[in-house]
Amino acid sequence: QVQLVASGGGLVQTGGSLRLSCAASGFTLDYYAIGWFRQAPGKEREGVSCISSSDGSTYYADSARGRFTISRDNAKNTVYLQMNNLKPEEMAVYYCAAGQSIAHIFAGSVDYWGLGTQVTVSS
Repeated sequence: QVQLVASGGGLVQTGGSLRLSCAASGFTLDYYAIGWFRQAPGKEREGVSCISSSDGSTYYADSARGRFTISRDNAKNTVYLQMNNLKPEEMAVYYCAAGQSIAHIFAGSVDYWGLGTQVTVSS
């Protein structure tokens, strides 16, 4: 079965940290760029971060830069998003997505969407 699942969400207080995981089953993430997106109720989905498969380059949304870190563990077929100093406005369902490149992903060309994980930030 081909599956991409985001996990690691939960309830955290303002200023707290979470590490999200994006795990693939049935295919390898080695050849894919992986992006993280989030969507809050009533709001559009927004890109948070992305990591390339080719050169390890990364992208961060302005709101995430300096607080979030994206990384890969190809041996575990998993991509992580470390989120520090979380803010209430970052409460959302977080999704990961696999594509051919960072440019592909943010152009909307996504090969796989993962099941989301809820991040709740208490104020």
